[in-house]
Amino acid sequence: MPEQPADPYENTPTTMVFDVFTETSNELIGLLTHLSDTALNPAVRDKWWKQVLAVRDARRAVDPHDRGVLLAHISHWQAEIENLKVSR
Repeated sequence: MPEQPADPYENTPTTMVFDVFTETSNELIGLLTHLSDTALNPAVRDKWWKQVLAVRDARRAVDPHDRGVLLAHISHWQAEIENLKVSR
C-alpha cells in the first residue's frame, strides 16, 4: 500500500491554519467576485454572486479551533480555485 503523503500543515499551529483558511477563502471570494462583476448575463452574474455569499457564510460558520474542518475547507476551496483558474 502506498504511503500517505504528509499533512502539509502537520507542524503548523492551528492559528496559522486558520490564517491559511482565511486567505484561501479570500482568494476564492476574489475570483468569484471578479466573475460576477464581469458577467454580461444577469443570471450568470447572480450565480457567481451567490457562490461568493456561500463561501462567506461557510467561513463565518466554522469554529476557528476545529482544525479538521479548517483543513477540509482549505482543501475544497483550493480545488475550486484551481478549477476556476483552469476554466478561464
